[in-house]
Amino acid sequence: MKHYISHTIVILSLFFSWGNQAQTFQNPLLDSGADPFSVYVDGYYYYTHTTGNGVVLWKTKNLANLRDAVSKTIWTPPANTMYSKDIWAPEIHYIDHKWYVYVAADNGTNENHRMYVLENTTADPLNDHWEFKGKLAAPSDKWAIDGNVYMYKDQLYMAWSGWEGDTNGQQDIFIAKMSDPLTISGKRVKISSPTYPWELNGDLGTAGNPAHVSVNEGPQFLEHDGNLFIVFSASGCWTDHYALGLLSLTGNDPMDATAWSKKEAPLFKQTPENSVYAPGHNSFFKSPDGKEDWILYHANSNPGEGCGNKRSPRMQRLYWQEDGTPYIGTPFPTSVIQPIPSK
Repeated sequence: MKHYISHTIVILSLFFSWGNQAQTFQNPLLDSGADPFSVYVDGYYYYTHTTGNGVVLWKTKNLANLRDAVSKTIWTPPANTMYSKDIWAPEIHYIDHKWYVYVAADNGTNENHRMYVLENTTADPLNDHWEFKGKLAAPSDKWAIDGNVYMYKDQLYMAWSGWEGDTNGQQDIFIAKMSDPLTISGKRVKISSPTYPWELNGDLGTAGNPAHVSVNEGPQFLEHDGNLFIVFSASGCWTDHYALGLLSLTGNDPMDATAWSKKEAPLFKQTPENSVYAPGHNSFFKSPDGKEDWILYHANSNPGEGCGNKRSPRMQRLYWQEDGTPYIGTPFPTSVIQPIPSK
């Protein structure tokens, strides 16, 4: 692992400038912002995270400069609809020269959470030309959040977190084919359920009314050298044990549940010694020069802060091991000064 030494703890004593842009940064990128996601198109990163009541986009050449980025609310849902409340985990994608935002929402009742999609056919997504295109669901039309869309071998897929039936208790990872960015074209297939002890932290309720919820959520596709992975979040976000897991496609067909293999240990987890708790609900991005892979994720700085507005977006570089799998290491403390993604 000697070639990962530079990834352990990077402490730099000086800041350098490139034009008006610092060459280093420290986490968090913002004081608050859960479920961070970004896409890089034509020299700009377009970033978004959960606000709860709409969709906000940020635009910047450097994600380390998010605090100074221009931002715009591009969608506020109409009141009294099935998608007017609890707007979670928006993602912005650029597919076939069109912009799409995928987002989960409900009417104030969690059981009604479903995925919805917005479309913008103009060049700049920070405008008022977004059109609400409706619900995006498999034929079963069950509870669904955290949709992530990815093109693999010329086929578009969506992965998301859902319920097997109509009651809460366990969230699984499902995948389905898409015929176009607005349409799921077939049945869903379950490819992951919470099974290992590190995935099963999630007690809710009271002493007189106990409840346990097992969670797999926030799936994110990741591809490298022809190998396909899904990184997902496990355990309840309300616990400090929220962590990232890894699924590897070991076969040829992503729709074959037996073709996915789960790593037995978490890929990325809390590090109390670094004051990082409940790291999860990540996404991935490349450096502007395309040579580096980076992870965006949210985390808390203190134990017991749960799923509220204490969660802040952070980023650090990931590496690739000799067996082709991703290596992230441990979440850096906020005191660490990191070099910005390579240009």
